[in-house]
Order: sequence, then structure tokens, then C-alpha cells
Amino acid sequence: MIKTNTQIVMKNIVLFSFFAIFVACGNTNKEPASLTKLKAKKSDLISQIDSLSLVLKSVDGEISKLDTLKRFTPVTAFETKTKIFNHFIEVQGNVEADQSVELYPESGGNIIKIYVREGQKVAKGTVLAQIDNSIIESSIVELQTQLDLATTTFERQQRLWNQNIGSEMQFLQAKAKKEGLENSLKSINAQAKKLKIVAPFSGTIDEIFGKIGGLAVPQMPVLRLVNLNKIHVESEVTETYLKSIKKGTEVELNFPSLGKTITSKVTQVGNFINPNNRSFKVRIDLNNANNDIKANLLADVKIKDFQANGIVLPTTILQKDRLGKTFVFTLKKEGEVYTTQKTYVNVQMSYNNQSFISEGLAKNTLVVDKGSRLIKADEIVTLVD
Repeated sequence: MIKTNTQIVMKNIVLFSFFAIFVACGNTNKEPASLTKLKAKKSDLISQIDSLSLVLKSVDGEISKLDTLKRFTPVTAFETKTKIFNHFIEVQGNVEADQSVELYPESGGNIIKIYVREGQKVAKGTVLAQIDNSIIESSIVELQTQLDLATTTFERQQRLWNQNIGSEMQFLQAKAKKEGLENSLKSINAQAKKLKIVAPFSGTIDEIFGKIGGLAVPQMPVLRLVNLNKIHVESEVTETYLKSIKKGTEVELNFPSLGKTITSKVTQVGNFINPNNRSFKVRIDLNNANNDIKANLLADVKIKDFQANGIVLPTTILQKDRLGKTFVFTLKKEGEVYTTQKTYVNVQMSYNNQSFISEGLAKNTLVVDKGSRLIKADEIVTLVD
């Protein structure tokens, strides 16, 4: 390998300088000197070493430009900039419909009619199914006949009484009989209503459990009615984040089964800590006009608990020293070369392979990216694109 004259001269200068220092050090052993003189000589030697270090660094820089065979560690770097950093708490949630109910009969009996089919939309108050009411219907007809007669009798007794004809007892007996039959008819009509299953709200018939001719009992549902226009997502969050989550906190909901993401806000924060798992409930209300989000669908819930504007770095470039302190390598330009510096930083939050730096770095600082694990402090490197 052939070297240039400049390289040879510079290296000779450096070698001669170090040789002179070593000789001076050796001569100090032969000269009688006081402690003060020795300290002064030591200080002088340190100054010479510092001076020679600067010369050596300058020479290395010149060599890097002239020696085409010399290669420094190649690294890439980027300038720090401020941007918004968001941190999220990630939990699982479950979709629940605000109006979803299984309808049970109030009285038992055989199902004689189901007026709807699965998937059919119904209005509030619609009769959905009828349980056998033949006995009650007969009783209603009989009572109605008796009531009609009692009403006629009472009206005649009332006219006579108004004319001071007849006894007061006859009038009161007719009145009592009429009112008693009215109450009986009212009561039996109420029983008849219990043999009908009526929609308590507008919605869609999701499932029909009962069958015509089958037995309906109060312990078994006959139909399920669902309204998906308004739904909510419920999730349980560990009590550690109780201070970070409030009503109105921003939330990102992802439904993997639908490939759909929705941004919303926390509607309600639970006031009860579950003693079994030390968690509290969070509710997020949603409008679901298209009814594409179904009840009991799983959701990935991301609750934003931290947001700040500042320096954000890739977590992969952060390193720790033997004392556990976090640092990155930054670059300082000296002439035509770049020298590495170990810069200690304070990481406040990390999320999704990004870290928010609260202290240690300013804007427009060159931070080493690729190659940061192959270098050390105060090393000259080659900056590549």
C-alpha cells in the first residue's frame, strides 16, 4: 500500500511528539525536584497531551480525506423535530345493545299463534305471539253479559230512585253488583293481556325460541327483540389508570371482524372497583344507524391517556449504560468529519415503538439511527444517506 507524503509527515509529527513526552517523563526521574516542580511538570505534560490529542484528531480528519483505503463506521442519522406523541391504553371491549331483550310470557299456556318471523322489523306495541286464551275469552263473554244486565238493572233502579220510588237498598244493591262486575271484567282483561307477548320497543325480531303448539312458561323466553340503532361498548380497565381516564377521554375502537375503526369518547366511567380483578368499567356510546355493528361483537379499545408535543425517537435506537441510564448517539460536525457523542435522555412514555423524550435533546440535533449499536463515543464516523 502506497501512502501520500502528507500522511507520512503528519504521522511522524505525532510519533515524534509522543516520543518527546516519554523522554521528558524519563528524565524527571534523574532530576532532583520538589513536589511543587513535579506537579508543575505534570500539569505541563497534561497540557501537551491535550494539545497533541487535538492535533491527532485533526490528523485523523486529514487522513480520512486523503486515505481512500481507510474506512470509518458508516451510520445514518436524522434531525430531531417536535411532533405530537400519543399514548394509549389497550384493552378488550364488548358491544352491547341499549335495547336488547328476551321476551317471556307472563302466564303459561300453549302457543297458538306467532305473528312475526325472524329478521322482521316491528313497532312498539305490536302483538308478537298469542298464548291460548280460550278459557279467559269465554269468561270475558260471560262477564260482559252479566255486566250488561247489571248495568240495565242499575239504570232502572236509578231512575226510580230519582223519582223517590223503590227502596234505597235496592238501588245500592244494583249499583254494587254493576261495579263488582266491572272490576271483575277489568281484572280478567288484564289476565288476557298476559297471554299476549307485545313488543316493548321498536326493533328487529332476532330469534324465535317458541313454536306454535309448544308450551310457553314464564321461565323460558319465546322471542328475542333487538334494536341496534344505539349501542355501547363496555370494557374493564385496571384501577392503575383510574386517574388517566375521565368522561370525554378520546377513544379509538377497532372491530377486527368488520375491518372498521371508529373514533369516539368515553361516555361513562364506573364508580365501582371490582374486587376480583381490581378493575372498573368504561362505557363508550355509539350510533349504529346502519346496524352493521352487532351485539356481543368484540372490539379492540384504545384509550388515550397521554398526549404531548415534543421530541419523539424510535425506541430501537435507545440504549442503556451499565448504570441503567438511557442514551443515544448524536453527531457533532468538526470540519469535514462527524464525531459521535453520547447524549443522555429522559424517556417519559413509550408506545408503538416510539418514545417521547422529555429531557436531553433539542430540535435539529443529528441523532444516529442505523449503525448506532456499532459505534462508541468520540468516534469519527461516515455519514451516509
